[in-house]
Amino acid sequence: MVAAFGTASETISTPIIQKSYVEELGVAVTALHSASAGEFVREEQIRRSDTATTLFSRLGVDDTATLSTLRALPGADMLFRQIVPGKTVTALADRDGVLQSLVFPLAGNQARALFVQRMGDTFSITEKAIPLDTQVIMKSGEIRHSLFGATDDAGIPDAVATQLADIFSGDIDFHRDLQRGDRFSVVYESISSMGKQIRAGRILAAEFINEGRQYKAVWFGDGQHGGGYYTPDGRSLRKAFLRSPLEFSRVTSGFTSARFHPVLNKWRAHKGVDYGAPVGTRVRATANGSIEFVGNRGGYGKVVILRHQGHYSTLYGHLSGFAAGMKVGRHISQGEVIAYTGATGLASGPHLHYEFRVDGIHKNPLTVALPEAPALTPDQLATFRQTASRELARVDMIRDFNLTALD
Repeated sequence: MVAAFGTASETISTPIIQKSYVEELGVAVTALHSASAGEFVREEQIRRSDTATTLFSRLGVDDTATLSTLRALPGADMLFRQIVPGKTVTALADRDGVLQSLVFPLAGNQARALFVQRMGDTFSITEKAIPLDTQVIMKSGEIRHSLFGATDDAGIPDAVATQLADIFSGDIDFHRDLQRGDRFSVVYESISSMGKQIRAGRILAAEFINEGRQYKAVWFGDGQHGGGYYTPDGRSLRKAFLRSPLEFSRVTSGFTSARFHPVLNKWRAHKGVDYGAPVGTRVRATANGSIEFVGNRGGYGKVVILRHQGHYSTLYGHLSGFAAGMKVGRHISQGEVIAYTGATGLASGPHLHYEFRVDGIHKNPLTVALPEAPALTPDQLATFRQTASRELARVDMIRDFNLTALD
C-alpha cells in the first residue's frame, strides 16, 4: 500500500453547517478561564450509562450543591436532557471539586455549546457557536483488497470513503467491480474546533481509476439549490437512482428467473437482489419518492415500498425495523435512511431484499439503465468551470505525487 497526502495552505472561509450531533468535540483549555493554581481542567466523554451525576463526578466536580444550583437555573436543562454518548464535555474545577467553568456541546444543526461560568454562588449560562475551522486535505491510495482497507491505510476517514463510493456508484459497482491495483485520489474538507478535529467534511474533488478507466468528480453548489457532483465537462454524476440501497455490502443472491429458495425448498424466480449485511445495517432510499407501503407483507416480512417519479417503484424487504417517522405518503429523499436490515419473513439469515420495478415489471437493479439528474444551466456551467479547474488541479497534483512514489 502506497499512500500520499497533502494539506492545502489556504483557509476556507465558507461557513460549515453541521448536519449531526457535535460529537467528540475536544474543547481546548483556552475555551475556559485559564486554570490557576489549585484549579484543574478535566475532559470526559459521555458514556452510554452516564447520568449528569456520574458525568460530573468523573469531571472532578464533587460539590453536590452545584448540581442542585444548575437544575434550578433557566437554560440549564440541556445539561441534564442531552446526556448523549460520545459527546465530550470540558470542566474547570478547584481542588475542592467546586465547578468554576464548563463547556457542554449541544445537539443540533449548528456547532453550539453551553458555556457555564461561576458567578459567586450561582452561574451564568450562555449558549453560543463554537468556531469551526476548515482545512482542505488531499490524499491518494491504491486498492489491494477493499476500498475501506485502502482508505484506512491512507488515513482517510470512513465518512470520506463512504462519500467516495456514493459519488462513483453510478459508474462503478463497488460490490463487484473493484480490482487490485485500482487507484483513487481525493480532496476533502476536515472540520476542527480550537485545534481538535471534529469530523470529516465534504469531498471537493475526487478521481477513481477502475480497471484502467478514469472517473473524475467535482462538487459544485450555487448556494440556493444545494449542490452535487459533476464530471469535468459539467455532466451530473448523480443518477435519479442509487445503484445500491446499502452504503457497502456484498450481493448474496442475484436477479434470476430460477433460484432454489432456501426456506421454501423449491425453485422459483428471484425478482430482486439480496445484499448480505448484519442485522441493523442502515437501508437507504435509492431515489426521491414517497412511501407507498410500510409494514408487514407475507414472505417479505417487514417491508418498505417507495413510489418514485414516473413509472418507477422500489421495494426493501426482510427488514428488522423502520426509521423514525416512516408512514404512508411521507416524502423521502435519495440516500435517506428508511429502515434497517434483518431476517423477517421468509429469510434464511440477515440480509436486504431489494426490488426495482418499472410500470410494475421487475427489472434487475444491477443492470437496468438509470436516468440521470438534470444538467447545469449555461450560467451555472460558467461558474462551475472556474471551480473545477482549481479542484482538479489538486487531484492531478496528489495523483502525480503518488505515481512518483510508486515509481
